[in-house]
Amino acid sequence: AENSPMNLVFFGDCIQHLSRIARILRQQRGNAMLVGVGGSGRRSMARLAAKMNNLKNFSIEITKSYREKEFHEDIRMLLRKSALDNEPQVFLFSDTQLVKESFLEDINNLLNSGEIPNLFPADEKIAICDEIGGRAREAKSGDNRDQIYAYFVQICRENLHITLAFSPVGDQFRNRCRQFPSIINCCTIDWYNPWPAEALYSVAQRQLSADEAKLGIAEHLDVLC
Repeated sequence: AENSPMNLVFFGDCIQHLSRIARILRQQRGNAMLVGVGGSGRRSMARLAAKMNNLKNFSIEITKSYREKEFHEDIRMLLRKSALDNEPQVFLFSDTQLVKESFLEDINNLLNSGEIPNLFPADEKIAICDEIGGRAREAKSGDNRDQIYAYFVQICRENLHITLAFSPVGDQFRNRCRQFPSIINCCTIDWYNPWPAEALYSVAQRQLSADEAKLGIAEHLDVLC
């Protein structure tokens, strides 16, 4: 959830990753590809970096019936908020949410051109142009419907930062990078290497310290860690 607390342990590598993601999100049209195994802190660092840059976090919620229709509804809502409400946002998406490979094709299009073909029905497209038309004319981006919609796409691209969290394990990652090149070409890649001993020690000490009274291990904490 947007405001749910995160119980984090900071160490050198963690702070470096946080700094990298924060710098990427601060750039105009900055998108990130975070490559590492599950549990390496990619999503936590992305959410924290978004907060540091005053960006709203958005992630889809997968249910048993979640398919293309529900995904497109979420993307339409995300783009409307980004452009019509002028809200800078981070769309955080991981490979565990790839119910259908078509999701990645849509994200590839968003990264490449800022829009998904035929995402908005004609009537909704007209409503968007009517709503944002005044801003487009003020920005001298044009007066006809195509120019106004192009302005809408431009604002979406400027306000939306896509952050992908993918695992390099197996052949799928390599195949997806070949099939959908924009997830590489339009993103800055941050590789997550195995945690150093310092990190493992810090996490173990935090976890055991929280339970030391219950387990009666206070005097043995340093030995255990």
